Amino acid sequence: MSAAAAVPGRVRVPGVVLLLAAVTFCLGTSEFMIAGLLEQIADDLDVSIPQAGLLITAFAGGMVVGAPAMAVLTLRLPTRSTLVLMTVVFAGAHVLGALAPGYGALLASRVVAAVACGGYWAVAAVHAHRASPPEAVGRSLASLVGGLTIANLVGVPGGAWLGEQYGWRAAFWVIAVVTALAAVLVAVTVRDRRPAEGVAEPTAPTRTRDLLARELGVFRTGRIWLALATTALFQASVFAAFSYFSPLLTKVAGLDPDAVPLALVGFGVGAFVGVTAGGRIADRNLFGNLLGSLVATAGSLLLLAAVASVPWAAIGAVLLVGMSAFSIAGALNARVFQIAADAPTLAASMNTAAFNIGNAAGPALGGAVIALGLGYRAPLLVGVVLAVGALATTLVVIRREGIRVRRAAPSVASVVQVPAEACCAD
Repeated sequence: MSAAAAVPGRVRVPGVVLLLAAVTFCLGTSEFMIAGLLEQIADDLDVSIPQAGLLITAFAGGMVVGAPAMAVLTLRLPTRSTLVLMTVVFAGAHVLGALAPGYGALLASRVVAAVACGGYWAVAAVHAHRASPPEAVGRSLASLVGGLTIANLVGVPGGAWLGEQYGWRAAFWVIAVVTALAAVLVAVTVRDRRPAEGVAEPTAPTRTRDLLARELGVFRTGRIWLALATTALFQASVFAAFSYFSPLLTKVAGLDPDAVPLALVGFGVGAFVGVTAGGRIADRNLFGNLLGSLVATAGSLLLLAAVASVPWAAIGAVLLVGMSAFSIAGALNARVFQIAADAPTLAASMNTAAFNIGNAAGPALGGAVIALGLGYRAPLLVGVVLAVGALATTLVVIRREGIRVRRAAPSVASVVQVPAEACCAD
């Protein structure tokens, strides 16, 4: 191995991964911009704010169901065809949303968009993993999530501005057009990758059955379920807190409501820094990244709870939460591919579903403690408990698999572990 190859930071993320990340920017903008358009949608379609908020829940539910379902249904399709199909369907769903005559049609369009989004995420993560050299896997997977952080920085405020200036339907039209253009670029750029040498391709009559059996075989051991539990617990911890940052900053920190978007931009800046640095760390030390990020997330949430009444300190703590939370993104995905190296598609889709289970469960738990009268700091403490739960599942994995967390492992693939059948068969 050359000296350049031995140092993960000197191996570049493939250009095709950056293109896929650009598409995730469109997907992320669509997913998160609804929060800034709720009042306009509610007024235009004559529904309540809580009803409009169900558009967010519907999207998360569509992702949970859609990711594994699309992974199974498209298992025999070439990678490029699947990515293009999912992107085109996503664009089409936004056309339907922009033209929706009423709430029911808009809700249905959000579910369709979510199913396509889930299918895209799973296949894009697999392709990014396969297209990347081993020394850049963590950074490549983090780059996909980086599209979401940029969506929070640019796309979501941009969508809110479009809605304010031209109506919420204008934001849907822009997403539809940009995503359709992205589909063209994906069709031109992405190349299907042949099966790895030594992996036999089943004969045509049995191909689907054999492929599905191989994908399902990953779920026969506890390793994948522990990885998925870690993802769901972690994501729930972040969204239990993040969903209530706005009232925390206005009612506890005393910020003017007009200053809240700027504070949330700070969260986005921290997220971008975290996802960039975390991907590099994951390439050197996967479990070190997992442990460090989980401890940092719990610590930053505790810090925010402690300083929430001091405006400048609260803003700084929000930035730290974004940095620590997003630093784990590449490692969570890389861990799933480490377990399901020979059959990654369904496992990747289930990890996408786990993220969205966290997206749905976290806000519900955070809202529950507020409803109990425990105040706006309480969701932060819920987040701490969930992060500690994710830390516990990670420590269980380290103990069960005899993993030694080294300070400077050369790549994700080099994390020391014993075979699954030796310690983790259920």
